[in-house]
Amino acid sequence: MPHIGLFALVVRDYDEAIAFYTQKIGFELIEDTKLDGKKRWVVIAPKGAKETRILLAQASDNKQTNAIGNQTGGRVGFFLNTDDFARDHKHMVNAGVRFLETPRNEPYGTVAVFEDLYGNKWDLLELKS
Repeated sequence: MPHIGLFALVVRDYDEAIAFYTQKIGFELIEDTKLDGKKRWVVIAPKGAKETRILLAQASDNKQTNAIGNQTGGRVGFFLNTDDFARDHKHMVNAGVRFLETPRNEPYGTVAVFEDLYGNKWDLLELKS
């Protein structure tokens, strides 16, 4: 059955992005392979994720650099589901992640919008069962 294996997230620097996503968000570094020149194949994912993962792609020209932090035109474009909102929210706040709002309860679950190190907007989301 088809599924999304990877999606690319354009970043300024591989190492700063790895540090942010692993230390502040709690993702795992799945792969970091040097390719040619400054290019690397860097894959991260939430701990335990089996299918969809993120390819960190360091910008290589001005057009890509201009997309950093605005890959979805200012909208929330990424959704990090959790089975324990309070635990993960507390960890992320303590790690210095910038939340744009206080957590709120919606018909579909508990949610709060946060920014990654470049300003991309994410939802931290615990869906109702």
